[in-house]
Amino acid sequence: MDRRDFLKQSSLASSLFFVPSFIKALELISPKQLGYRRLVLIQLSGGNDGLNTIIPFNNDDYYRNRPNIAIPKAEVIKATNELGFHESMLPLKKLYDEGYMTILNNVGYPNPNRSHFRATDIWHTGSRSDQYLTTGWIGRFLDNYGDEPFNAIEIDDSLSLAMKGQHMYGIAAKNPQALFRTSQDPYFKNVLKHYDDEHLSEHNLGYLYKTMIAAESSAKYIFEKHKTGSNSKDYPKNAFAQQMKTTAKLISSGIDTRIFYASLGGFDTHAGQVQSQKRLLDIYAESIDAFVSDLKQQGTFNDTLIVTFSEFGRRVKQNAAHGTDHGAANNVFIIGNQLKQLGFYNELASLSDLDDNGDLKYTIDFRSIYATLLDKWLSVDHSRILNQSFSHLKFI
Repeated sequence: MDRRDFLKQSSLASSLFFVPSFIKALELISPKQLGYRRLVLIQLSGGNDGLNTIIPFNNDDYYRNRPNIAIPKAEVIKATNELGFHESMLPLKKLYDEGYMTILNNVGYPNPNRSHFRATDIWHTGSRSDQYLTTGWIGRFLDNYGDEPFNAIEIDDSLSLAMKGQHMYGIAAKNPQALFRTSQDPYFKNVLKHYDDEHLSEHNLGYLYKTMIAAESSAKYIFEKHKTGSNSKDYPKNAFAQQMKTTAKLISSGIDTRIFYASLGGFDTHAGQVQSQKRLLDIYAESIDAFVSDLKQQGTFNDTLIVTFSEFGRRVKQNAAHGTDHGAANNVFIIGNQLKQLGFYNELASLSDLDDNGDLKYTIDFRSIYATLLDKWLSVDHSRILNQSFSHLKFI
């Protein structure tokens, strides 16, 4: 079998090509018994409008710049004398009131990029805006501190750049049962029989066979662990909620995973923003509410930290289509039971002193958040992963 025929015939090869190598299914002590800390990252893809999520309801500049899309003061769920939550975020306001939430305002980086693809790459790699990296910050965590690639799992069918290291990748597993079933496909099994052929080497198909063998082992381990997990709460009937349900079930199983990654898309609200954002925030908040309740019920919330970000915010001024265009600095939500600074970590940036593009000026570098998560939560040296040192924040 030559390389061209193999790649042409095997759809499995293409779908599993980026699943990491050299994974062995291990029977491990339950992380729940060891105080095993997990980090759950959630991306609101498309650039969520932070100003209509956490609302400066007493700020005249906010209403002056958004005559058609500003959230009326009477509809805001007030948290302080200046800031409040969008009405769809009521479940998160309850977490805020219970002391489980920290909100970081004005998160960004110098010379922000307003392209979805490039801005996402910057967040995924932890790079400067003028720096192009081919590895993600979670992938580099695996390179330096991972024992097995399934120490990081993305609840999706494909792997984000954030999860790809130089030597080790994370695992994409939206549906552990489907992943395992794919790995057991008869054609897949038949292909693996050729692994011992003498003509195979790293210069033709050898590397791909090794990856596929590793994928089979990985799929089995994740599937077997998933079967032992459970959920204690009902979840909303939407795709994002199912990601969170799968995450909670895997956490309850004691799987050896330090970082989980999920995403909710659709936030590129250039037109008709009010209703579309409301629908998406409903999905997000209700799903997080179910997820946190599930973790609490199963005793895994204390050792789980949930971080929600978006690749950028939106312009302060609305556009002609009753939406908002790509902006820069935005808010980041931290949810957990071991937070040191509750509520709002910092004040919202000025809505009158904007940058040259009409965007909020950043006051917190997103890489300082990563540095804090790595050092203070995952107990590793962030400078080895981010390739330089950043100051810590004091939310954990």
